[in-house]
Amino acid sequence: MVPYITFLASGSICMSAMQSASFEALYSAFSRMHVQKTWDGIMNAPVALDDIVLAEMLWAAFKSLFTVTAILGVMLALGISHSPKLLVAWPILLGVGITFSCIALIFNALAQGYDFFTYYFTLLLTPMTFLSGVFFPLDQLPSAVRLVADWLPLSNAVALVRPLFLNQWPQDWARPA
Repeated sequence: MVPYITFLASGSICMSAMQSASFEALYSAFSRMHVQKTWDGIMNAPVALDDIVLAEMLWAAFKSLFTVTAILGVMLALGISHSPKLLVAWPILLGVGITFSCIALIFNALAQGYDFFTYYFTLLLTPMTFLSGVFFPLDQLPSAVRLVADWLPLSNAVALVRPLFLNQWPQDWARPA
């Protein structure tokens, strides 16, 4: 039996990586691109647009890693987990940051203004949060919904990180959900 605080903490840290990478790649990148015109200034140097997008993606991913490191520190201080396997969670959480910063940058490219981002959060991130095992076990979902949940990137992240909180290795790391 897994204590609910551990269950919730292991899902919440993945959700935090998703949220912080998404916010940075949406709002901050949009501001640098359209409002501040930072991208225009950078494009005057011998730098390609692909390089700028790669830098935005990496910055959002590493910023999410900074965020989850602080949260992980609080979780360790509170005694939620003391597993040495949590060191393996960092590269996984960096992968979560990369994944969601890429998705957010694609959405950012379609945006005409900040209001467009509410669609991303309302139609993509919020349902994913509830269907990915952050707050309750996936096996409690109806089978049709479970089929969708198994393919969500957050579900896979939670399935990889949660066992690490319990000082275990993920059972099927190639396809955890």
